[in-house]
Amino acid sequence: LYNHKLKGIEIYDSEAFYEILTRKFPISHYLAKKEVPYIGVSFNPLFRNFKRMVDIAGAFLLLLILFPLFLVIFILINLTSGKPVFFIQERLGLNQKPFKLVKFRTMIKEAESQNGPQWASKNDERVTKLGRFLRRFRLDELPQLINVLRGDLSFVGPRPIRRYFADLIEEKIPFYSLRFTVKPGLTGWAQVHYDYGGSIEGHIEKFQYDLYYIKRASLFLDLFIILKTLQTIIRRPGY
Repeated sequence: LYNHKLKGIEIYDSEAFYEILTRKFPISHYLAKKEVPYIGVSFNPLFRNFKRMVDIAGAFLLLLILFPLFLVIFILINLTSGKPVFFIQERLGLNQKPFKLVKFRTMIKEAESQNGPQWASKNDERVTKLGRFLRRFRLDELPQLINVLRGDLSFVGPRPIRRYFADLIEEKIPFYSLRFTVKPGLTGWAQVHYDYGGSIEGHIEKFQYDLYYIKRASLFLDLFIILKTLQTIIRRPGY
């Protein structure tokens, strides 16, 4: 193997080969051995600062351009289902620091008052008719540009999750907190590779994509994810 390496022949171990083949990080090996994987966060200070500058400039510009659309959606929600227009919920950010995530409300009022926290899913009966349209084209996510401007979110990163669900997943994956070593995002590597994960199993699958991103994050990968997200919205809209 050493001689092959000297000749410039690429040699991959099973973990690296799995990543190349699936575009996600293998966690089953570490779970079986009860080990914590070492994920070297690829965010150097220069990349992190540049990423933040792009987030601020991009969010500010989009908020200005999309303000008329914000206003139309605000009025439509008010007319069809009343106030509150915005849905504000606590999520976990960088290093598990909680923040208030802002979205346009797409569900009935007090959707969790009877059954408590639930995994969001396709064909959720709690979603209003207008809410279903907004979700279809991800328009309900637009207010999160405010979170990007404030520094709670980046344009690209693992999607923020609630403490309640993070604790449930961590019972099955002790090193789930690794996903909080980077700032969460509006979209991510998991979102362009995996369908809606409305269960613990689905979120565990998405976690493998999140770790792949954390390990390999770059400006090129961020740009690819943004373009892929736009393509996904056009070709395979939400629910």
